[in-house]
Amino acid sequence: MIELGVVVLLSIFIGLRPVSPAFVDMMNYSDYYDAYSGMAFSFDWRTDNIIFDNLFYFFSSAGLGKDLFFLLIAIIYFVCMYFACKRLFHGEAFLVFIVCLAAFSTFSYGTNGIKAGAAASIFMLAISYHDKIIPSLLLALVSYGFHHSMQVAVVAWVIVLLYHDSRIFLFFWILCVILSALHFTLFQEIFASLTDDTGSGYLSNTNPYDNTFSLTGFRPDFILYSSVPVLLGAYMILKQKIVSKEYNLLLSFYLLTNSVWMLCMYSEFTNRIAYLSWFIYPVVLIYPFVTFLKGKRSSIPMKLVVYGHLFFTIFMTFIYY
Repeated sequence: MIELGVVVLLSIFIGLRPVSPAFVDMMNYSDYYDAYSGMAFSFDWRTDNIIFDNLFYFFSSAGLGKDLFFLLIAIIYFVCMYFACKRLFHGEAFLVFIVCLAAFSTFSYGTNGIKAGAAASIFMLAISYHDKIIPSLLLALVSYGFHHSMQVAVVAWVIVLLYHDSRIFLFFWILCVILSALHFTLFQEIFASLTDDTGSGYLSNTNPYDNTFSLTGFRPDFILYSSVPVLLGAYMILKQKIVSKEYNLLLSFYLLTNSVWMLCMYSEFTNRIAYLSWFIYPVVLIYPFVTFLKGKRSSIPMKLVVYGHLFFTIFMTFIYY
């Protein structure tokens, strides 16, 4: 009951936040909401984000109130995140949920990039159903319906469901680090040709929107941050010889999606591409400690990881930016 109470309070606190310039995307949604208010609703099959956009149009057209819409998105964001932790970690779910809340990207995608944030939480729930393929793929498609960028996650998830030897994906990740350091952008151009117009704009550095909030170029800070669960995973798989289908799936998915980001590192809004792997970052990071390394011997390393994870978020939020 306490756990659900925290989820409810978070949903209300974030969902009913005031419309403020501090949340740039929220201001944009508010303006769009006013523009569509009172207009007759008709389902638009041509929109980029077929579920999110039509849900937004419906709320605006019906005059249900923008506060109610933001509250609904916050509920989706936190509830899906919590139940994904519940399915993956059972009795340790609340601990992992807290680690997810402390992640670098959690607050920003709960208050600013809400469309991508809700899509990622739904996808996290899809991943938690890895043992039930149909629900997992259906949830993955719903996630894609919330934000078109999740097409990368959907493809990556299908790949790792079919083949999830994390050792291969680990070597691929290392190769992508090298290619990124060499400013090898061929794959970025290929991905740009395969995605929609908005995604192509991000990848080809011709995005029409303002890119003030995204630094471009080689990002050693992002690589260092991304490498922590990779190094931990390498230790678990290669040194400790851990055999776990679930962990292999989680780690392989993270490695593959993070590799895609590194191949596209020089694009506009590189942080948004990185988020396609970072949303699962806390789960992959904490997984070994609450499954393979239980007991007193793991308590100190786990505390160091959890506190280090939180410190990084505080540092990036209040000092780096």
